[in-house]
Amino acid sequence: MNVTFEQQSVIVTGAAHGFGRAIALAFAQRGAVVWACDVQEERLHETAHLARQGATPLHTRAVDVTSRDAVQALVDGVQQHTGRVDVLVNNAGGVLGQVGRPIEAITPQDWHAIFQVNVDGAFYCAQAVAPIMKQQGRGRIINISSGAGLGISLTGIQAYASAKAAQIGLTRQLAHELGEWGITVNNVAPGFVRSNPTTEKQWESYGEDGQRRLLQNIALKRLGSPEDIAHAVLFFASDYAGWVTGQVLSVDGGK
Repeated sequence: MNVTFEQQSVIVTGAAHGFGRAIALAFAQRGAVVWACDVQEERLHETAHLARQGATPLHTRAVDVTSRDAVQALVDGVQQHTGRVDVLVNNAGGVLGQVGRPIEAITPQDWHAIFQVNVDGAFYCAQAVAPIMKQQGRGRIINISSGAGLGISLTGIQAYASAKAAQIGLTRQLAHELGEWGITVNNVAPGFVRSNPTTEKQWESYGEDGQRRLLQNIALKRLGSPEDIAHAVLFFASDYAGWVTGQVLSVDGGK
């Protein structure tokens, strides 16, 4: 299957490392005009450096997706530059450094912070690109959730599991709302992947026994990579998924 995105305009949030970086690079390697966005500017420069090394340069923008105004400014800039937005990948999110604690220890600020980046951010980005995609009569929105949104969070973080479940609900709702304009909205739910400093700490915290148990619970008996997640995104963004919308694809090695 030869998947290309020649001259398509693609926005990827949370592109400073991990899944977002792999997704941004994958689109750039296939001819897309990529806008890689994140709040971590220094690590975003690393993403751009890797793209240049592969002779597939991309644009970078420092954007806080929890700010509706910042998101709208980003999308306005992309439209002015390319005249269109073909693909939006809502990857920004995570646990923001939080760890699992009893529910009675969770502050309102902790709870809302995770919802803001994982749910509000995806909503603001989709809201900003929707009018452009409607005018085009075509578009692809892909949200990156987590196995935690379909089951439970391995870290025990209540807000993360809840926010990812909410993001999946948003995916299904927008698929029905936007479908008549040729816009598909789908979701990739990754399993545990060692993709960034947070997941590295999580992996180390399990110890040898815990790591062995985690692998034994995976059908393929191995961890995946950020590229595995990127490949699922490429499918949803491609013409091969033209009649696929409102779906959640678990990319987790089999549970």
